[in-house]
This record gives sequence, structure tokens and C-alpha cells, in this order.
Amino acid sequence: MDAKTVQQVPAKAARSETRKNSRKQPWILHLMVLPAVVLVFVFSYLPMTGIVMAFQDYKAALGITGSPWVGLKHFRYMFENEYFLKITWNTLFFACSKIVMNLIIPFGFALLLNEVRNMGLKRSIQTFVYLPHFLSWVTLAGILIDLLAQTGLVNQFLTYMFGIKPIFFLGDGSWFRFTIIASDVWKEFGFNTIIFLAALAGINPALYEAAEVDGASRFKQTLHITMPSLVPIAIVVATLALGNVLNANFDQIFNLYSPLIYQQGDIIDTFVYREGLLSGQFSFATAVGFFKSVISLILIVISYRLAYKFAGYRIF
Repeated sequence: MDAKTVQQVPAKAARSETRKNSRKQPWILHLMVLPAVVLVFVFSYLPMTGIVMAFQDYKAALGITGSPWVGLKHFRYMFENEYFLKITWNTLFFACSKIVMNLIIPFGFALLLNEVRNMGLKRSIQTFVYLPHFLSWVTLAGILIDLLAQTGLVNQFLTYMFGIKPIFFLGDGSWFRFTIIASDVWKEFGFNTIIFLAALAGINPALYEAAEVDGASRFKQTLHITMPSLVPIAIVVATLALGNVLNANFDQIFNLYSPLIYQQGDIIDTFVYREGLLSGQFSFATAVGFFKSVISLILIVISYRLAYKFAGYRIF
């Protein structure tokens, strides 16, 4: 055995011992997490037995055990259905737009807020922009419907100030898409800023002191110190968001859309709701929901892999 091999043996033994110690968590921690595990199992895993309906011609009177099996019939119909392709595109458009905007705007806002030196003003701004996050979409939808109606405050302002004809924000497909994305960003960007502000708090002050000694302006410090320091957390946020590509926020869409804009505003979740609960097409709705869940699971696994590869971030 050569000297190099002899050196590697203790290193491997140390890594193995570290892994074993990391797995030996105190039993009290497992006990603390037990209620959450039970709730997730009861409300998330037990209902998954209903997935078998996707492979049946489900009849409520016959139940899961008595309904006839039809194999992949509903999946074939799903992929042959042009409207399913339309709602998939709508879902991707909404989700991707929200992901991009909810990354760029909080990033920029955190940089601007970091330059505010008056702590009282800074905290007031933080509180003000955080508040919408804590309101439900049921509440916000009622507010937006009143504000954006053709006789609402927004249209009255546009007509009075610029002579613009009333805009049908929630009834015109193009304007509906803009409204959905803008309202989601307005609601969430303040809360999402917390992540970047936490990253800013972890930057070593000595870097700024050294830059000041070298004569760097605030803009130069932001460009060469602050922004590069935020890039790793931005990568983590972006990659983890990939798992939500097929989640376009059911609560928001459901509370704001109408039959007028189904073609431009309908998403997979609202389609499943209408087909399954309103139309009684339980098997087809289950097939669509199952397809979405499988794709989402794959995207989540990929996003965690990417986050670990590019930013060293991992949960498990």
C-alpha cells in the first residue's frame, strides 16, 4: 500500500463517520416533526388512492372497486384534446412569467432598499410592501374586481387623466393575462424580497470598507460586491421555482376569471375543477391531475439537482 492510499483511508473513514453522525438525530426532533408527518400522510398520501380513477370509467354508484377499467383511454383523449394543449400553454405562460418577474423585481427592489440609510423609513417601506402577501386571493379578488371594473376607480382615473376609453381588464383575454401577472407580482414581490435582504445581511462589511478605501462609489460597490453576492441565492430561487412551472396559482385565477376569457385564462387546475366537480367527469379530471403531478414531481427533482450543482444548496 503506497503513501497516497494510506492518506486516503483515514479521510474516507472520517467522511463515513460524519455521515453516520448526521443520520443519528435526537429522538425528540423526530417526535416534534411527527404531527406534521401524520397530517401530510392523512391529507396528501391517503387521498392518492383515488388515482386509480384515471384508469377507470368511474361511476359514483359503483365506487372505485366496481367501476370498469378502461386503461389509458382518458390519457389518450387528453393528448388528442386541443383544448388541453391550450390550457397547458396558458399554465406555462402564467407560471413562467410569474417566476421570472418574481425573481427580477424582488432582486432589484432589495438592491434599492439596501441603499436606504434611514432605518425608520426602510422598515416602514418593508412593512408596507409585505402586507399584500398576507391577504387571501378571495379578499384581493374582490378588491381588484371593484378597482378594475369598467366603472371602477382605475378606469375612471385613466379616462379623466388621459382620455382613454374604459379597459375591460378582466374580460379581455390580453388584458386579463397582464392583470394576472401584475397582480401576482404586486402581492408577492415584497415578501420575496426577504430572501435577498437576508442574503445582503450576510455580506462581509469589510468588503465595502475595502472598496471605500480604494475610492469605489456606491454604484461601483453595488455592481462589484452586492450583485455578485446575490447571484448564488438568485440561482437557488430560480432553480427551485422550476418545480412550480405547472402551478399557475389556482386561487388567483379561479377568483378572477370568467367564461369570457377561458381561452386565454384557463389553466390546468381550473380545468380539472370544472371537469371533475362541476361536470362530473371524475376519471378524465383525475387523469389530467395525475399527469400534472407526475410532471411536477420530475421538475422538482430536476430543480433540486440543479440547485445543488450550481449553488451548493440541498435539503436532503
